[in-house]
Amino acid sequence: MQANPPVYYRAWGVDNIAYGPVELPALIQWVRSGRVLPSSWLFSEATGVWTRAEALPELKLFFKKEDGAAGEARKAPHGLKAGSLRRIKIFAEMDDRQLASFLEYMEVLKFPPNGTLCREGEPGDGMYLVLEGEVRARVLVEGREVTLDTLGVGECFGEMAVLDESPRSADVVANSNSVVLKISAASLRKVFQEAPALAAPFLVALSRTLTGRIRKLTKRFEEFVHFSRAAKEI
Repeated sequence: MQANPPVYYRAWGVDNIAYGPVELPALIQWVRSGRVLPSSWLFSEATGVWTRAEALPELKLFFKKEDGAAGEARKAPHGLKAGSLRRIKIFAEMDDRQLASFLEYMEVLKFPPNGTLCREGEPGDGMYLVLEGEVRARVLVEGREVTLDTLGVGECFGEMAVLDESPRSADVVANSNSVVLKISAASLRKVFQEAPALAAPFLVALSRTLTGRIRKLTKRFEEFVHFSRAAKEI
């Protein structure tokens, strides 16, 4: 029998989603980042009851030192407002509270014109969503660039990589000053573990995006086959 088994906690978010279970070090980090406030409700599996975070003995010391900074961090994660994510199609049906929570699992990355977001053959460690600007997917054929697709505000790429972490199939380069959100495979696993209710609407939207891509590719293939047959008949 384990002498000191770990104690797990859950936090009730402002979006009415229970996050966790996490151990105390992760919970302390949530306090420091402003994700857990003094008034937040926490559940301790050791006691089996919900209590205010400020009343939890394990956290009292941290609130005394970091309450002010935590409050500021909570107001504007990444410096972005949740509403700014509405321009991204995959988030269209999520409400502001869900978007604000999802922001905490994402990175905000900025690229200048011709900046490389990812390279062909690199491990696929996540997906990207274009918040500002424009990017292009390309491959090099005999030293010459061939553009596969151009993606603007609201679009995303790397959906398969975030699920199976397969190598990138093309370079992706910024056409202009661009801001993208990155959801890593590791961060998505954290969402599954800590907030399955938050993961559900995202997975539904992701499946719709993948379905749309498959239909688009199928149509292109059908057009190619039709063109090839017509060419043979000439």
